[in-house]
Amino acid sequence: MSSIHLIAGVDEVGRGPLAGPVVAAAVILNPAKPISGLADSKKLSEKRREQLALEIREKAICWALGRAEVEEIDHLNILHASMLAMQRAVEALAMMPQHALIDGNRCPSLPCSAEAIVGGDASEPAISAASIVAKVARDQEMIELDLVYPGYGLAQHKGYPTKLHMAALQQLGITPIHRRSFGPVKRLLNLC
Repeated sequence: MSSIHLIAGVDEVGRGPLAGPVVAAAVILNPAKPISGLADSKKLSEKRREQLALEIREKAICWALGRAEVEEIDHLNILHASMLAMQRAVEALAMMPQHALIDGNRCPSLPCSAEAIVGGDASEPAISAASIVAKVARDQEMIELDLVYPGYGLAQHKGYPTKLHMAALQQLGITPIHRRSFGPVKRLLNLC
């Protein structure tokens, strides 16, 4: 293991929402530029995530995003779309890592060795960094989509199935960014 120098942390966000893409990030941290406060993105405040994301993008050896669109999620299923997003994030890195640490219990097909770590976003700094970068990027995209599709509350709930979102779906209908294969959306489609 000591011969491995470039290790990428990889994580995705957006498996649970009813709308929007699934977004993954791959980050190769620079040991010479440590970042304090890395943690699972879900455990951090929005402000702290944004501060850390900026620091990660500045100090990391390299970082990249990957995504799978709503159509791919509906076609492949969310698990395979998540794997595809993670694969795309690693392949988009400016430098190919020798090894990847993947949050979860499965690894996508990658051009380097990889290991899955359950709870890795809380225990591995590189995965925490990827979690933060991916969450900030996806959240920002959902805020922008809120302007395109007003009335759904996307800026607040980021596409997750909250009471507000469910009520808006029933009142306003389904948009092109809604995942038609997900139960609540599928049920609404069947009612139409």
